[in-house]
Amino acid sequence: MKNASITTHSRQETLALASRFAKALQGGEIIFLRGPIGAGKTVFVKGVAAALGLKSSPVSASFSLMKEYKNKNVKLFHVDLFRLSEGEVFNLGFEEMLEDEKSIILAEWPDPIAHMLPADRLEMEFVLKQADEREIKLAALGRVSEKLLEELCRASKM
Repeated sequence: MKNASITTHSRQETLALASRFAKALQGGEIIFLRGPIGAGKTVFVKGVAAALGLKSSPVSASFSLMKEYKNKNVKLFHVDLFRLSEGEVFNLGFEEMLEDEKSIILAEWPDPIAHMLPADRLEMEFVLKQADEREIKLAALGRVSEKLLEELCRASKM
């Protein structure tokens, strides 16, 4: 497992980081986003979606659990399992998401589904600091996610 940490100082920096990072996504990636409400998880998802050329802008999926955004090149699944237990997530269609090689899964509050998805994933923990500053702690749990971690670190230096 590889670990790293990145600091952003504003919403705009978080969006820009996500936008630069999105260029490394090809489909088949799983990214877990953890952190308190308002820490920047959905902002990061918005930056990824915009950079992938998805016309709809993601909003918090808390009330719909899962939203799919797609174009001819990619499918982005934004999953938000805030307040759900493991038993409440079985019918969300994870099998279909995993079967499609164009699928990118960005899951907020992912613990109820962690055991249902492949172990190779990038885990991001958003930690609020002072003002708009946030530390994003990264953990790569596999070969694919290690490449994503390296790309995210490279994107943070641009």
